[in-house]
Amino acid sequence: MQEENENDLTQPQTDTAQEETPILTREEYKSLINRLSRIEGQVRGIKKMMEKDVNCPDIMLQVSAVNAALNSFNKELLSVHLHTYVAENIREGNDEVIDDLMIALYKMMK
Repeated sequence: MQEENENDLTQPQTDTAQEETPILTREEYKSLINRLSRIEGQVRGIKKMMEKDVNCPDIMLQVSAVNAALNSFNKELLSVHLHTYVAENIREGNDEVIDDLMIALYKMMK
């Protein structure tokens, strides 16, 4: 199953906003998956804290840590996207990619 998911993320896919997504390097893929796995573990930890009736401030601190981890994941993913897909399209004269990126950033910042 892991291999199937890996192929989904590393192969070009059709999207309505853009023709294809960048192909992640193996290292980029592993780094992003590792971050997500750590975040999953943190969320499971929060659930266990809730089930054990841990004090709310302690839980809120862990939620804050998960938010920070998700922000770090998003920054890394954005960096990969900028350095690959966006840069390549700008070099080829496709400035529409900037508008697509701005739309995505606006949605992220809601």
